[in-house]
Amino acid sequence: MTQYSIATPETAQSAAGMIAARLDRLPATRTIWSRVALLSLGFFFELYDLLYTGYIAPGLVKSGILTTATRGIFGTTGVASFIAALFSGLFIGTIACGFLADRFGRRAIFTWSLLWYSAANAIMAFQDSAGGLNFWRFVAGVGIGVELVTIGTYISELAPRHIRGRAFACEQVVGFMSVPVAAFLAYWLVPRAPFGIDGWRWVVLSGVVAAGFVWWMRRQLPESPRWLAQQGRLEEAERVMVALEAKVQAEFGQPLPAPAAPDPVPARGRFRDMWVAPYRRRTIMLAVFNALQTVGFYGFANWVPTLLIQQGITVTTGLLYSSLIAIAAPVGPALGLLMGDRIERKTAIIIMAGVIIVAGLCFSQTTHAALLVGLGICLTLASNIMSYSFHAYQAEMFPTSIRARAVGFVYSWSRFSAIFTAFLIAAALKGFGTTGVFVLISGAMAGVMLIIGLLGPRTNGLALENISH
Repeated sequence: MTQYSIATPETAQSAAGMIAARLDRLPATRTIWSRVALLSLGFFFELYDLLYTGYIAPGLVKSGILTTATRGIFGTTGVASFIAALFSGLFIGTIACGFLADRFGRRAIFTWSLLWYSAANAIMAFQDSAGGLNFWRFVAGVGIGVELVTIGTYISELAPRHIRGRAFACEQVVGFMSVPVAAFLAYWLVPRAPFGIDGWRWVVLSGVVAAGFVWWMRRQLPESPRWLAQQGRLEEAERVMVALEAKVQAEFGQPLPAPAAPDPVPARGRFRDMWVAPYRRRTIMLAVFNALQTVGFYGFANWVPTLLIQQGITVTTGLLYSSLIAIAAPVGPALGLLMGDRIERKTAIIIMAGVIIVAGLCFSQTTHAALLVGLGICLTLASNIMSYSFHAYQAEMFPTSIRARAVGFVYSWSRFSAIFTAFLIAAALKGFGTTGVFVLISGAMAGVMLIIGLLGPRTNGLALENISH
């Protein structure tokens, strides 16, 4: 293997290009998939923390800490304020802290952000006031925001290009398995108070305990060799690559394919690099896209029990129906394991946005239990297929030098949007019922179809470095 020792900018760029070529030609053996699986386990607990909001909301109302309705458009004692606190933290974590993974490495930030939000959630579980609850939900949101940016960057750089779509689908399958887990835990615990402690607190603490186990497992993950080479840490990058190639070759049972000619790799990046061609157009496109997509995704996911109750379902039955709908959460990404690298990602995003429009409007017009559950499942499938597609898509758009920073910036606009979406959904629900909620969601999804259809480039099967140029 070639050894690099002098970390001049030119040498670092040459080494980064060669390491990228060596990574992209690796067969998808057990070692490759085990690393994807470890990252995916982390994503499980991130989504658990992110999406239990809607399922514990009835418990927060029952305990008297929050109210279903919001007093004033930006009231701080309603369920909407709890959702807004989370997304305010996510916004700060993604827009202001996304650069941390580019500066300090994927692995380090991956680990410390997990510990950050786990500690914040542990404290939040023992709050008895709306102010304390919202503050610690905000603090947890900062850590989750950093983690979400880092994990997408990490997977895109460790997975060879021929399985990148399926790697993101695997991440989302494992991650979205947290949705039925959170839903069934809420169904079981929220109406009760085991050992005299409110059930919603047990739902929060369940994620905190399990996250510690995943942190221990993550010690097996190496740093991204792409990032190490980009930083001029060439000997470390070479050690990681040699160890990885040795494991893959032993499992493959024959010599590895020769790497392709390396694509050019940009030097270390800065924030302003997002605003030059071809990245300026991509940055604007993805920022607008993220602001719109979150209206559809979280407008339903965080309000499922409440929307069902609005349709005439009781609280306990609503939690049961929400649990049945949640079973479908990992199925959408599971389909991606079959089609993730066959169907163009921008095409999948556009089609699923259309499905959300149709299924959502139908959901708002029925009170029949079977139809509500069936349409809820359809909405969940479409949302989660769109989710794995755009997480892979936006991570592919930028070079290694600014990937975490750029993804953090564009993704932050989904969090910024979600802060106000929570209050808009609450206002639409109060003024126009479920129909008003899904008219709002449909308008946002139409915008998604338009901007991705007109401005989104194709990415399937291309090397990251090739897409960057």
